[in-house]
Amino acid sequence: MANAYNEPLFDLLSYARRGLGRRDRVTSADIAHIALTVKRTPEVMVKVLSRSASDLRSVRKHLEYIGRKGEVDLETDGGDKVQRATELLDDWDLKLDEYRVGSNLSATDRKTPPRLVHKVLFSMPAGTPPVKVLTAVQNFCREEFALKHRYVMALHTDEPHPHVHVVIKAISERGERLNIRKATLRRWRADFARHLRALGVPANATQRYVRGESRPRKSDAIYRASIRGESTHLRERVEAVARELSAGHLRTESGKAKLIESRAQVRRAWAVIGSILEQDGQRDLAAQTRKFANGMPPPLTEREWITRELATRAGRPRGPDVPRTRSL
Repeated sequence: MANAYNEPLFDLLSYARRGLGRRDRVTSADIAHIALTVKRTPEVMVKVLSRSASDLRSVRKHLEYIGRKGEVDLETDGGDKVQRATELLDDWDLKLDEYRVGSNLSATDRKTPPRLVHKVLFSMPAGTPPVKVLTAVQNFCREEFALKHRYVMALHTDEPHPHVHVVIKAISERGERLNIRKATLRRWRADFARHLRALGVPANATQRYVRGESRPRKSDAIYRASIRGESTHLRERVEAVARELSAGHLRTESGKAKLIESRAQVRRAWAVIGSILEQDGQRDLAAQTRKFANGMPPPLTEREWITRELATRAGRPRGPDVPRTRSL
């Protein structure tokens, strides 16, 4: 379904360009989305979990995980509730798909087998009504996949942020493969937010750079391992930063200059948008836009984020940027 929210917020950086490529107006759809963004409306999250989706054993294991081994209902595309992953695997003929994948691989040079399923996570911040998150995902999936791709979902409420796991059969009923690209994810985020708003839940879908978000994101595996205290990657990074701080010098990462320049472009773009809104008589929104841009946190690299966390745990005060700590 095509609508204004199927695209990114807008091409923000086109407002920061100099010369003929610079935009000088905002559309009504832009204005609506700007209002959501500058009011810091809660952002939806739609994430593809890429690992372990190419063989029956891995798919069964994931279905058992999202179903909590029978404790959480798995809701199918037909609205039925099932507890056993085996029922789905048989119904979806995944064994046949796995055989076809293996046969095709033997005749090609492809090293990575294609996915039997796509594992997608839909999430909202803590405090969002779980039932409405589930309903929005149900409506999204019916709109996006009905009569095309088989799917199953499960609502999890065991963490502060309610989230729904959706497993989508990669091959449609017509034999067409679903490919999820960056543009696909942008559209899905926008549609998920739209369905939430239709249920009365404030929700937005903007790109991170538009919001001034620069906190490094970890892969799902590293993030979950860090929660359990098992991530050697994060521990090694933290230990390296701690050693540098103890020596009195934090090494500047190569990407810092790019972060600073990107943030400058974003601020210029928001300043232009504020001026356009002012000229169009949208004075209140223009003022909110300027306040939003001025309130963006400084862009920090991963090492600088770690430094802030170390300083916080040590009980030291932080400035607006990286703490100037000499030792730990």
